[in-house]
Amino acid sequence: MDLYLADVPQGLTRRARSFVQVHGLRVDSLKIDQYRDGWLALGIPAREVDRVAEYSARWGGVVLPPAPHYDGGPRILCPDTPEGSPAEGWWFEAGMQRTAVPYSFMIGPGGEFGVHGDRWVPLHATVEGWVESVALAYHAAMYAKKVVKVVADEVEAIRLEGHEPVQEVAGLADTWWRGPDSLVAVYRGEAECLSAPVCRTAFVYTGLDRWGLHG
Repeated sequence: MDLYLADVPQGLTRRARSFVQVHGLRVDSLKIDQYRDGWLALGIPAREVDRVAEYSARWGGVVLPPAPHYDGGPRILCPDTPEGSPAEGWWFEAGMQRTAVPYSFMIGPGGEFGVHGDRWVPLHATVEGWVESVALAYHAAMYAKKVVKVVADEVEAIRLEGHEPVQEVAGLADTWWRGPDSLVAVYRGEAECLSAPVCRTAFVYTGLDRWGLHG
């Protein structure tokens, strides 16, 4: 069913809330209660089961348009069995991939949204940060007069003087930067996860007015 305003999770900017409301769907998701006893029997701590339940209640079943990187991101935000150990911490799936990429989208021990393949790389400090980044990508593409894609070593040549971090995306490996009339999205997570510097990607959106910059 369509996501009505009351169904959109709190804690998002107006731009992201509007994006989810207009373009998002909510479908059935994993019912954690039916798995709780089995997971506890496997030795998964109760607090980790509670984390999955909280994620499912807040984000479970949310379907967003494809992200501009990571082959679109998760198809549906839907958790699965926690993985990890008391020593390393615990992760659980954020949602199944849209395509056959060599990593999974996971929620980390501290609630980070990231990718787990050859190694764990947190992309955003929060799930909200991931949603904000997807919403901002669509917003910037709509209002920019010019969009340039940059890859590999050319990403390091982007001049960010006069830019400031876009705080709402809670960027870690992936970051957004706001300049006088531009937005820059830098995606390093896939490159770090796969130890493949050639996968570094950035999008530079220019010719933005005040609404395009802030929405």
